[in-house]
Amino acid sequence: MTDTTTGGSAADDAVRRRLALVLDVDDMVEGLRLAREMQPWFGVAKVGLELYSAVGPDMIAPLREMGYEVFVDLKLHDIPSTVGRASRVLGALGASYVTMHAFGGRDMLRAGDEGLREGAAAAGLEEPTSLAVTILTSDSGAPSHILGKRLTAAMEAGCGGIVCAAGDLEEARTFAPAMTRVVPGIRLAGDQPHDQARSATPQAAAAAGANLLVVGRTVTQAADRTGAAAAVAAAVAAA
Repeated sequence: MTDTTTGGSAADDAVRRRLALVLDVDDMVEGLRLAREMQPWFGVAKVGLELYSAVGPDMIAPLREMGYEVFVDLKLHDIPSTVGRASRVLGALGASYVTMHAFGGRDMLRAGDEGLREGAAAAGLEEPTSLAVTILTSDSGAPSHILGKRLTAAMEAGCGGIVCAAGDLEEARTFAPAMTRVVPGIRLAGDQPHDQARSATPQAAAAAGANLLVVGRTVTQAADRTGAAAAVAAAVAAA
């Protein structure tokens, strides 16, 4: 891991809103402690399968109370009615972003998007953003036509955004210029990519048009977490 020494000055709000902190832990106390430590640099907190499996939806409210937008990354994939009902619950609980697998198809994505927005509206909350996951960043062998097909399904379904690798941003901007573009697999220069076969530096992803960068191990497993967080924020600010 990179041992950064850039200091710990907080990022401004415009940068923080573009950075999502991955809370890949299996304990609520540990997750909230990490979220509190990283709050000067991150405005979005991502609850993925590991933490959701351990804690469930109870993780959403305390993160919102801390001031975070909550990114629930469950990559929903089921029949449309099931995805719609699950998304409605997450919207009512205050999730700002919810992921669904784009290969589930237009009808499933539409049900998820509508359910998410209906749940938030019924609870009097701001409109959330449904995110269609196009191709996983661990997948380096997807056929070339798949991205366009999945972007089209997401647009036709009314999804607010897509999740893609940094290398797919140019095509994503061409197909879906108005959609929020979320990029995982962010690594500081010199860090190990691990299972993220299509990783990118924060500066490269931001410069290529990522609206929201999902940042995990390059910060959370760094020898100097605050220094790594500050380095990521500085790179995005400079892009």
